Amino acid sequence: MRGAEALVGSLTAAGVDVCFMNPGTSEMHFVQALDAVPEMRGVLALFEGVATGAADAYARIAGKPAAVLLHLGPGLGNGLANLHNARRAGTPLLCVVGGHATDHVRFDAPLESDITAVARTVSGWVHTSGDVRDVAADAMRAVAATGERGGQVATLVLPADVSWSEGASPAPPLPVAGPFPPDPSRVAAAADAVRAPGATLLLGGPALSAAGVDAAGRIAAATGARLLVETFPRCWETGAGRTRIDKLAYFAEQAIEQLDGTSSLVLAGARSPVSFFGYPGVPGDLVPEGAAVVGLADPATDATAALEALADVVAGDAAPALAPHGAPEPAPGALDVRGLCAAVAATLPQDAIVVDEALTAAASLAVSLQTAPRHTQIALTGGAIGMGLPAAVGAAVAAPDRPVVAVQADGSALYTAQALWTMARERLDVTVVLINNAAYSILRVELARTGAGEAAHSGRAGRMLDLSDPTPDFTALATGLGVPAERVTTTEGLLDALRRAQAEPGPHLVEAIVPALG
Repeated sequence: MRGAEALVGSLTAAGVDVCFMNPGTSEMHFVQALDAVPEMRGVLALFEGVATGAADAYARIAGKPAAVLLHLGPGLGNGLANLHNARRAGTPLLCVVGGHATDHVRFDAPLESDITAVARTVSGWVHTSGDVRDVAADAMRAVAATGERGGQVATLVLPADVSWSEGASPAPPLPVAGPFPPDPSRVAAAADAVRAPGATLLLGGPALSAAGVDAAGRIAAATGARLLVETFPRCWETGAGRTRIDKLAYFAEQAIEQLDGTSSLVLAGARSPVSFFGYPGVPGDLVPEGAAVVGLADPATDATAALEALADVVAGDAAPALAPHGAPEPAPGALDVRGLCAAVAATLPQDAIVVDEALTAAASLAVSLQTAPRHTQIALTGGAIGMGLPAAVGAAVAAPDRPVVAVQADGSALYTAQALWTMARERLDVTVVLINNAAYSILRVELARTGAGEAAHSGRAGRMLDLSDPTPDFTALATGLGVPAERVTTTEGLLDALRRAQAEPGPHLVEAIVPALG
């Protein structure tokens, strides 16, 4: 058996049966193995950043690793931003990178590079397979490694000759490490903290399951502790009928206000909060001075079980405060960000998956979605933009029976617009709400916050933050990539377009024209 066939067959036996890819010459035998191993679904992306972002979201929704296949060091480099997001999310992701044949490396051919060095920037485990007899076992070690540390990227470098050579055989799956169980001493310390006045419970990562947020709601109801969710949640079960929790604000000044009065900050699956950037005169550490930080569960611990254990200690039969049903429709008229977010919430299907790369609209979206039908949210965990459209692909592949709604800012959509083609080819049930304000609005806001100057609308600086002259036509772009699209300028137009899109199978894009902020 060839190495590639043994590798792919072993992966499917281990439950890794989807591979997002943008292959090249070095990976042709892996591609050929898809015919020999029909259990593996190959999903083609037109850019490596789409493949890696899709694999990240697939794993978040499916709860098991996806594979991504990339071409040599430059292909890995093209996919690096969304692998960074996967690393920050603690996503179990198997990254297979094709390499030159081992006896060709010495020639320093044009595509030769230090793949291992690049891979280590985003991977918790990296290995180069050196012998066809070991390749399947190497793959099984890689899959097992994806479960370590609460979830991580594992990169297997696959030289072309190891892939094409005969002499391989399948390898059995290895046990995949699960999260650590709750630490009773940490549960006891957290119980003391939440019983005291001024406690805040910050949820993130694995704590945001349905059971986790329910347990957190019970704790808050019984103790009066405040609840917050990390700014960019990995995978959050929320909406009407679930515990109502606000997000920690993106802007440091607003987050500091939210945390004001906190005497102890209990962390459940979340890291201690810091500002996304350093600003003149603004503290980078967002924990209030004098507040105790109590770690209930780090990202590698079963945070849901820890919250349930804490609720058993402090909450008794207390019932959580649930978000009410019924997101109101926005008033008719010219579309703005608030109306857009309200329209998304009012038309959201039950049990949808919402991919949030709304950026400047994200705060309004979070508020609007609190009373929308029950749904799952995934967000930009690592801050590397260009995640939204690929993540919608991965989420839809992972859950073909659930509608996906991607709320997508225009500037970051242009990083990975090729994902629309994959949506069309795979006939994925994705509705993209493309927020077109023809500007990098977030950077106009940041210009003033960093002390660099006032909001730039003209001059040479203004031109660097503006997306007009020409303004991208996302309706034409989507149609050209095979996704039906339409443009709207009013709230009633958006409501109608969303209902039409969600009533039809397959992908749709609605380009929503809104005023720029800043």
